[in-house]
Amino acid sequence: MSSSVKLTPPSFPVPDGFRLHTENSAHILISENEAFLNPVQEFNRDLSVACIRTWSEELNELKQKRRAQAKEKRALKAKGGSTRKRQRVNESDAVAVEPESLQTSENTEPLQAGEAVVEVEISTRSEEKFDYKITILEALSATGLRSIRYAKEIPLVKYVLANDLSPTAVTAMKRNVELNGFGPEKEEEESARKVNPNLGKVRVNEGDACTLMYSHRTDRVDVVDLDPYGTAAPFIDAAVQAVKDEGLLCITCTDLSILATNNYPEKCFSNYGGLPLKAEYSHEAALRLVLHAVSTSASRYGRYIEPLVSLSIDFYVRLFIRVNSSPFQVKKALTKTSSYFVCTSCQSFYEQPLGRVIAKQGSGETVNTIYKTQPGPTVGSKCLECDSSLHIAGPMWSGPIHDTDFVSRVLQHTEANKDHYGTAARMQGMLTVAKEELHTTFYFTPTKVAGFFHCQTPSLEETTSALLHAGQQVSRSHASPGSLKTTGTCEDVMDVFRSWVKKHPIKNVSETSPALRLLAKEPRTEANFSKHPKSVTSSSKFKIVRYPETPANWGPGSRPATDGGNKRKRKHDN
Repeated sequence: MSSSVKLTPPSFPVPDGFRLHTENSAHILISENEAFLNPVQEFNRDLSVACIRTWSEELNELKQKRRAQAKEKRALKAKGGSTRKRQRVNESDAVAVEPESLQTSENTEPLQAGEAVVEVEISTRSEEKFDYKITILEALSATGLRSIRYAKEIPLVKYVLANDLSPTAVTAMKRNVELNGFGPEKEEEESARKVNPNLGKVRVNEGDACTLMYSHRTDRVDVVDLDPYGTAAPFIDAAVQAVKDEGLLCITCTDLSILATNNYPEKCFSNYGGLPLKAEYSHEAALRLVLHAVSTSASRYGRYIEPLVSLSIDFYVRLFIRVNSSPFQVKKALTKTSSYFVCTSCQSFYEQPLGRVIAKQGSGETVNTIYKTQPGPTVGSKCLECDSSLHIAGPMWSGPIHDTDFVSRVLQHTEANKDHYGTAARMQGMLTVAKEELHTTFYFTPTKVAGFFHCQTPSLEETTSALLHAGQQVSRSHASPGSLKTTGTCEDVMDVFRSWVKKHPIKNVSETSPALRLLAKEPRTEANFSKHPKSVTSSSKFKIVRYPETPANWGPGSRPATDGGNKRKRKHDN
């Protein structure tokens, strides 16, 4: 944890057999094999606090704006109604009533007095402060540290529902919640109040995660957080039904051995409904496979997703997704889904969208949209660049994986609250890259592509400048150091390296090497490697750590050996 974070020393003794773990202002007691906690996930928890807090403030502003508009509309409607009533009185009784005479008196007629009272009440009603408080459901809480941090560090939290199936984990949660002062009222305090007992800001529940989320289909929560050990696939269907419209779905998946390689395609397909790929950009493909699983699950219930932040971090992926309901928007999911043909040698990829939309002008200004299947295939049986075999991957999400405006707001919040996050430097670096990331599919690294050509590696600046001079846009990718994303095609990238090889010739290329087939094609245009003014982004002028070193104790950790819960191995199991 960064030394810049100011921690309050705990004022309570640590019992024997326990150790105290402190993260920001939260303190928990941990005993061996009682509940699972990975200290490396502090970055995950810091990022989650920042994203949920930024999202809750944005939602609160939207609710306040809608509330003000509704209040103004009601006031205008009430004012218009009372004016019409006065006009009817004037016509029937021939009594002139001035609109501005709103003072009541003994001689005032009952109807006019009533109208005056209503108008005065509407016009003089005090503006009350309204803050929309959110409810969070953490389906797999373990020690409860994440839920405690949400309750402590997000001002607009009403309460957090912390759940776990393991009895030992629930025991640990209750102890830690009491330790941080978020437990329910004592029996004597509750009996004294008798009405509306305080259940606590962190409410602990022992039960199956899916059962709990399905029970909230009619009483939805604002945020659902899934942070399981391994895949989140079994919980996605329940989660998309438990979250409110405009709510936030937070998902962690640590099974990158399935998502980011093609070693277990059958498992990836059964979990996420798509096939993985093996390439340098496989970590971005992992994000898109998870988004595809969430999108298809939400579509079954007339709901659609908006990815706000999707990050590949260390050994896991973390996604923050806004969920809404709209049958019309659900149709667009077809056009945001694609399969990909990936070359087994040079890793060039060819997109095959599943659907397309046709806009037809209707009567007047009406525009009718018709959805059609996409013709294909977009490529033959061999790679167009090196004539090697192609493997198919997907279907997966092909739309944007970030909301640039939302990422910018989270970054602003992080920069303004560096002292509140132990991993603020890493958050700032990763969010900066994500903010500048192009909304295109997949990335490449000059080092990897140069390896396909067996040539000297051009620098990032030279590669970026060549693409910019060719009229393409270029950005970095958060998923891999030294990576680049571009609006150009794989052929455009290969042409840059063919031009590079002409200036830096290579020797002794095997006749069976794919490099010989790559070089057999002539570049369509000669690349310009001179420095382009836009090769250095505005954020590059500041010294920030974009790709930090692998943290200590790296890895997903091991499951706790407890007796409770069927998701954890029991001691007597072989």
